[in-house]
Amino acid sequence: MRKPELAAAIAERADLSKDKASQVLNVILDEITGSVSDGKDVSLIGFGTFTVRERAARTGKNPQTGEPLTIPASKTVAFKPGKGLKDAVAK
Repeated sequence: MRKPELAAAIAERADLSKDKASQVLNVILDEITGSVSDGKDVSLIGFGTFTVRERAARTGKNPQTGEPLTIPASKTVAFKPGKGLKDAVAK
């Protein structure tokens, strides 16, 4: 499912126009993005939790030349599914 399809499903189930549902979806995604980029966890009970994880610097290799190189430390987003989502997928 892509974003427009999700907005259409929200519009149908919440009795909203597609434009309004798209606006709501964009606001939700912006808030999640803003909170996670500020280093805060976003926990949606039953669905899951978005967190920021630190990746340590490590040594890798250039796939073309095989030469070793240093991959710098970075931050990434992690998602841990909640019980409700796990149970729904397991069916």
